[in-house]
Amino acid sequence: MPGPLTILGLETSCDETAAAVVRVQDGRPQVLASVVASQVAEHAPYGGVVPEIAARSHVEAIDQVIVRAMDKAGLSYGALSGVAATAGPGLIGGVMVGLSAAKGLALALGLPLMAVNHLEGHAVSVRLTENAPYPFLLLLVSGGHCQLLSVAGVGRYQRLGTTIDDAAGEAFDKIASALGLPYPGGPALEALARSGDGARFSLPRALVGREGCDFSFSGLKTAASRLAADLESEARPHLAAAVQAAIAEQLADRSARAMTVHDARYGQAGRLFVVAGGVAANGAVKLRLKSLALERGFEFAAPPLAYCTDNAAMIALAGAERLAVGLTDPLTFAARPRWPLDETAARERPVHGGGRKGAKA
Repeated sequence: MPGPLTILGLETSCDETAAAVVRVQDGRPQVLASVVASQVAEHAPYGGVVPEIAARSHVEAIDQVIVRAMDKAGLSYGALSGVAATAGPGLIGGVMVGLSAAKGLALALGLPLMAVNHLEGHAVSVRLTENAPYPFLLLLVSGGHCQLLSVAGVGRYQRLGTTIDDAAGEAFDKIASALGLPYPGGPALEALARSGDGARFSLPRALVGREGCDFSFSGLKTAASRLAADLESEARPHLAAAVQAAIAEQLADRSARAMTVHDARYGQAGRLFVVAGGVAANGAVKLRLKSLALERGFEFAAPPLAYCTDNAAMIALAGAERLAVGLTDPLTFAARPRWPLDETAARERPVHGGGRKGAKA
């Protein structure tokens, strides 16, 4: 990489307003500042993210978050090499806020703009702290996404599998809600599961042992939610543990199949298994996937907790890597509610179908 490159990154795709400054020199990133303004309190009464509230909160917070990040980095705006922002996929109102702010800064400062796919941010997040050379196999698992991809390099992704219905993180959150746990549900369910025995309940594990690398979590979500409706309080930890075990097994089974496909394509040079996204923060899931990697002869890597969930440091790094190879975007780049990493697969082998907003991720 040429360098140093110093990038201001902005992330507003859901309910976190985030700004970060990342410097990349000789291929090594350094996070100079990472600021996240959470909206958990605003959405907690509704048990989930309300798009209108999220967009309004982003508008109110974005300026201050940028100022805090630049102050924390100890830099003037003249020290920046470029500005990167999430341009999709996500809640379109929020995406527009961060992307518009980035466009304004890029125009005012005469800097290049990098419109970053939020999923690409998660894909490179492990490279903020780990030596994770391309190519590698990526399991991107979060509240809104569940995909297996071969990552060959900057902007070069091949989808091996994706969810045909719900994401794993969504299943965690919806089942947590059925159990009466507070928002956000995923961490609350993990905490409850620590005192449970997952063998007490038998839950469906869709597609396990089947051909292909796709996922399905809707059956698990429905079955566990129905059980939760009539559950005695002392049995709640056991159901939480069973849900966690079922999701971990499904992720491991599909990942094992993807390893075979990826290994045939890249061989020893690509034997790195990266798990990223909010669900990568779940200890039981991470342990199961790390064990799988060891069994299959893959190295294992996952970002630290701060970079598993939505953050702007990953967006800044993705922007820096794109700028280093000359990939910049015009100020006319439009925010996208849907934006698959592998657009060819989404178009030619759709799982969910398309529509006016484009192919789903």
